[in-house]
Amino acid sequence: MFANHMAFISKPPQLNFSTPLFCSILANTRLSTVPGISGAGPSPEKTLLTPILDAELITFGSITSLPIKPNTPTGCPTPASITRAMMELTYLTPLFINAGLAHTPTVPCLDAYGCVGDDPRVKDAVPCVEALYSRGQWIGKFLSKSNDLLVLGECVPGGTTTALCILRALDYPASVSSSYVNNPVSKKEEIWDIVKKRIKSNDIKQPLDLIRLTGDPMMAVAVGIIHSYSGNLLLAGGTQMLAVAALARAMDDHIPMVVTTSYVRDDPSANVKDLAKQIGVKIFFVDPGFQDLGHSGLARYCIGEVKEGMGAGGAMLLAYLLGYSPAEIRAKIFETVSTYS
Repeated sequence: MFANHMAFISKPPQLNFSTPLFCSILANTRLSTVPGISGAGPSPEKTLLTPILDAELITFGSITSLPIKPNTPTGCPTPASITRAMMELTYLTPLFINAGLAHTPTVPCLDAYGCVGDDPRVKDAVPCVEALYSRGQWIGKFLSKSNDLLVLGECVPGGTTTALCILRALDYPASVSSSYVNNPVSKKEEIWDIVKKRIKSNDIKQPLDLIRLTGDPMMAVAVGIIHSYSGNLLLAGGTQMLAVAALARAMDDHIPMVVTTSYVRDDPSANVKDLAKQIGVKIFFVDPGFQDLGHSGLARYCIGEVKEGMGAGGAMLLAYLLGYSPAEIRAKIFETVSTYS
């Protein structure tokens, strides 16, 4: 049932650590409410709730704010259910950071006191970028005191579109992933075309100014954490975390490693491996072999639905680094998502 036909991890990172922490940055961007941009919610407006609902699932084991199951409309379990399974397996307590949410979170969070990311086509997306960057640095110092491995995920519906804008603004020929099977590439390109003109007319070049104009609150907090965190740092996510790594490089900071799923790597509409190479970031891919689990919802990951989110790839890698076998990891995911169907 749990065949190991491929390597679970492309190449395990060599890390020495004793006190790991899984942490995820929660934020919103108004771009997720643009119809067709984000599949991370039942409707464009409800994408603003997704980070909170995902955090509830990981913290409490169920979504408590709404009477819904953690599945997409096609029955595909959300990445948060995978992260929840890994927290249960490893007995770790996750930490969440509120970088800028539209709604008050319902789980305990470190609050960076940010605002929702605005639509960069019409106004600056993150006007409080310096304050968020500074608070990110404080959080990085704070976490350095108690943890020597930080697996840092994110949940920002619409965030692959802000990632596209940031990567293009930094002169990377980026194609980004999507939670949809069919990536809405043309819609994202239309947004970039408008943003590009704003960047040019305002002569914006500095990384923090680029976040201000077209990024999202998660990015500002994440680059602050990168600057000050002293332990081992793994950015858990796909193209959104590659954008964060590219910003760190542009700020002459060290570039953390990135971990994501094989489903992001294999997305034909994204150039993840090439992008990582151009940025100069070490990237690791977890292949959970969902096609072999006998769960029709998880098998949808293999045809390109969802792919990654809420640090799911990083959570699986963390369990692996803590000594759990691929078979144990897959079995726990199967057991967890089966309770939601």
